[in-house]
Amino acid sequence: MTENETIDVSIRPKRQITLPSKVCEKLGLEYGDKLEIKIENNCIIARPKKAISLEALNEIRSAFKKSGLTEDELLRSLEKIRHEKA
Repeated sequence: MTENETIDVSIRPKRQITLPSKVCEKLGLEYGDKLEIKIENNCIIARPKKAISLEALNEIRSAFKKSGLTEDELLRSLEKIRHEKA
């Protein structure tokens, strides 16, 4: 399946749609995966939640790189804050 290829799906009686296997394979979707749905300019946009989570993780990694803070420094700082709060 290509990026701009379109596929027709039907809305079933309980307002459900079935995603074709080509779509699931392209997006790496498996049974039970969650999708985020939003309406934008009269279009339905569905994004896999795990893709959104991976994007957020990459943004966090990028912020860490820019800050120069190491994971060990962050963990030590969090531990110190936990002890102060306790």
